[in-house]
Amino acid sequence: MNQVMVASESPTVVQGGIPWPGTMAQSKGTVVLAYSGGLDTSCILVWLKEQGYDVIAYLANIGQKEDFEAARKKAVALGAKKVYIEDISREFVEEFIWPAVQASALYEDRYLLGTALARPCIARKLVEIAQREGAQYVAHGATGKGNDQVRFELTCYALCPNIKVVAPWRLPEFYQRFPGRRELMDYAKKHGIPVPVTPQTPWSMDENLMHISYEAGILENPKNEAPPGLYTKTRDPATSPDTPDVLEIQFERGVPVKVSNTGDGATCSSALELFVYLNDIAGKHGVGRIDIVENRFIGMKSRGIYETPAGTILYHAHLDIEAFTMDREVRKIKQGLALKFSELVYNGFWHSPECEFVRQCIGRSQEPVVGTVRLSVFKGQVYILGRESPQSLYNEELVSMNVQGDYEPADATGFININSLRLKEYHRLQSKVTVKQDE
Repeated sequence: MNQVMVASESPTVVQGGIPWPGTMAQSKGTVVLAYSGGLDTSCILVWLKEQGYDVIAYLANIGQKEDFEAARKKAVALGAKKVYIEDISREFVEEFIWPAVQASALYEDRYLLGTALARPCIARKLVEIAQREGAQYVAHGATGKGNDQVRFELTCYALCPNIKVVAPWRLPEFYQRFPGRRELMDYAKKHGIPVPVTPQTPWSMDENLMHISYEAGILENPKNEAPPGLYTKTRDPATSPDTPDVLEIQFERGVPVKVSNTGDGATCSSALELFVYLNDIAGKHGVGRIDIVENRFIGMKSRGIYETPAGTILYHAHLDIEAFTMDREVRKIKQGLALKFSELVYNGFWHSPECEFVRQCIGRSQEPVVGTVRLSVFKGQVYILGRESPQSLYNEELVSMNVQGDYEPADATGFININSLRLKEYHRLQSKVTVKQDE
């Protein structure tokens, strides 16, 4: 349920964002802050108030493990005049994750785009709240070196061209005052901001329903191995169950619509329920871990460790049913579109006209991608076991080594001769060049 808390002498929860009656002090205006409850955005909330803004905190429930009630109370205690907690998990799955599954989206061959897909979903609601509240400003806690600042702001400007963005980590008066974590910690202590950062977790984490990312701190040295206690969504494959889970995943138009466990008979069919279930199964078997160095949009390389349990299962399952049902040449074109889609999403262009066009093209390509994939999840791996589809382009009789079918083997001679012509001509020329060079 989406809830709003309005700050008053006795904080009260109301539904639907109905404003609490009262007078407002003169200020620079109202800013809606994308709030996480962590160190950075808690300090930013207090700092924005120091600058003269009235602050509305917006916390997106996008499937992360979070004590939302504690975060709400914290934001009010720090001076937020209103707190929105918006559950956007279902729309995240249906409107952002499913198009990525259809695309078989991978950035630089490995990253399933968990954070990149979440940002436009979160930012869309940020803009919606700003418009509902008549706020001129939105703010976020993304650093000046990362991708998220681009993703948040391109979405905001696309959906509300007149919005103004306050990005403290790009303002000299903020980042010079807080050059490191120690200064933020000192500021938090001075202003009574509770901080959940401990020496035991010297890295930053960002979680949503699709994945969790780990970066910074001791992970900035790409040679350092991930500490054993880092992973939170997946078990160590070495200690995962010795018996696999065998699943059947049904697709329609390239989107998973039903999951069945052949072992215990469990089934899921709603988008959110299905995705949560696959997260649990994959996490239990240690599926979905990657440790990579990637190219950020702004030009630097960064090291990231990611866990994407359900996304990894769906990537392999979708790839299989697509290859089974899609024409070869269409699929080649679609693969090119998927590369472009992945790049656009990673770089923050979800709401661009080119990304909308690519999504529509990919969606059209998925019309025949219907059927069921059977797979095994075991010890960190996904193994495809079989597939069936009413739209299959696989002709068992045609391909069989035991039946000739509607195919004449002698025809292959001409096919090979025609295809060899280009190779013969190329190497004939190369031979001439080599002879001339030897003279």
